[in-house]
Amino acid sequence: MQRALMFSVSLLFALSTHAQNVATEVSVTEAAPGVYMLSGANGFSAGMTLIVGEDKVVLVDDGMAPISADLVATVDELAGRPIDFVVNTHVHGDHVGSNATLAENGAVIFAHHNLRKRLVADPAPAGGGGGLPVVTFADGVHFHLNGQQVHVFHVKAAHTDGDAAVHLMDSDVIIAGDLHFNYMFPFIDLDSGGTVRGYIAGMRRLIKMADEDTVIIPGHGELASRDDLQAALDMLEDAEDRIETLVIEGMTADEVVAANPLADYHDTWNWGFITTERMTRTIYRSLTD
Repeated sequence: MQRALMFSVSLLFALSTHAQNVATEVSVTEAAPGVYMLSGANGFSAGMTLIVGEDKVVLVDDGMAPISADLVATVDELAGRPIDFVVNTHVHGDHVGSNATLAENGAVIFAHHNLRKRLVADPAPAGGGGGLPVVTFADGVHFHLNGQQVHVFHVKAAHTDGDAAVHLMDSDVIIAGDLHFNYMFPFIDLDSGGTVRGYIAGMRRLIKMADEDTVIIPGHGELASRDDLQAALDMLEDAEDRIETLVIEGMTADEVVAANPLADYHDTWNWGFITTERMTRTIYRSLTD
């Protein structure tokens, strides 16, 4: 538990520190008609998705607390009215940080049961108790609005134990949440119920739902395609295979890190929070715990 707290605090500190050092404006990229990918300053904050139609306004994830005011202003500009529903894809503060603000403005928040349980235990990432989801689900839920079906579904033991992804079935858009870090090593939060193999299974599930025209909105990074998601899956499967071979040989975690089995992935996938070493240690721990 202490390790989970320290890891989450490290992530949120890195994100919040960055947010304090840059403008908190929200950038907008149209993914499909009426579907917009929103991201915080310099694209660093988590990817959010705004779905606008005649019936309702839906937001999937809502970024860190420092962007709340700019997020509300951006939604008002794009939709002309407040958010009706918010869907959280997982518990981390860079995805639920504006929950309390949006709930105060009238939004109804949806999430998986496990996500709410974690926020009940510690509501700070969502801006306090006012940011708790008020509608929760087990396997999933369908929204029928704006002329299309929106399927929100649980992905087990992947990034966390409370993950959800979203399929906009008529727009051919998949909102992956943190099941996809586009050309970055993924953060797999083992202390919040995530597993490497569950993460791989979740990515495979998303790929089966996609075709060559599907737009994938990642949790972090630029708009993606099925090929981009496939590249991330191929990397992670290969990385796990390489490290598992060394585990079978009896190497310790430090010995595996010293062997640097992911060296040839470093230039493309390494980034500030999930470095090549941290990815190696995450996979090692997931294989040996």
